Amino acid sequence: MQRLALRWRREGKRVGFVPTMGYLHDGHMSLVRRARQLAGKQGIVVASIYVNPTQFAPTEDLSAYPRDLARDKSLCRDAGVDVLFFPSDAEMYPGRNSGGYSTYVVEKRLALGMEGNSRPTHFGGVTTVVAKLFNLVLPDVAIFGAKDWQQAAVIRRMTRDLNFPLKVVVAPTRRESDGLAMSSRNKYLNPNERKQATILSRALKLAKEVVTATRKPINADLLKKRLTALVATQPAARLDYVEFFDGQTLQSAEAVTRGTHMALAVFVGKTRLIDNAELR
Repeated sequence: MQRLALRWRREGKRVGFVPTMGYLHDGHMSLVRRARQLAGKQGIVVASIYVNPTQFAPTEDLSAYPRDLARDKSLCRDAGVDVLFFPSDAEMYPGRNSGGYSTYVVEKRLALGMEGNSRPTHFGGVTTVVAKLFNLVLPDVAIFGAKDWQQAAVIRRMTRDLNFPLKVVVAPTRRESDGLAMSSRNKYLNPNERKQATILSRALKLAKEVVTATRKPINADLLKKRLTALVATQPAARLDYVEFFDGQTLQSAEAVTRGTHMALAVFVGKTRLIDNAELR
């Protein structure tokens, strides 16, 4: 992969990169289409598929994470991906299980709240694997989805702080017709849970309605209580967190106004789903 990337750089080709964990859906394909726009017709689009073990806690779903490489290859081919990179654990973390791998990348500010609170080891794995992928693919531009808003902010900060010579682009969240954000983990939901999973987008919609109905700032704690009660109306749903914050700095907001960002995580059955939106 790196030899290919160095050759493209010598040839002056622009490289667009879409890192994924596979089990692809139209949300991923929208990122591929954006990568093609930014790389240009004469450029190169690379997609990676790697279920990164270092971003999963021991109690999380690493072994059960959905995989279908044959289908993913077909989708990438049809979408015009030029190179599909799917490395092994031994290639990405040589000697990790025997203590032979010991270097990690840690972002210490934006990664602390929300997902960082609920999954303390998660972002250290994300930043490490993305840094490694950037060094292997050497992209000019990398595309991430807005559904993982905090992740994108952390990666942007890492890219800036560590002087990676590339641009990070965050593309809009793709949704199903009923509002549920597209996610590989949606596969885990049974039909009843799938119906209840729309509570995430419904919570975002309610928050937008409340905020846009008045010009006055709204107390964040009061709005959280209202959204917590809404999530509790679904028998299979359990709120992990709901937070309001500045979309750029991720600083927590005590008063919610138009333009404040909201994110939430909800367990629907055993499946943990996340979503977010700017409240406009």
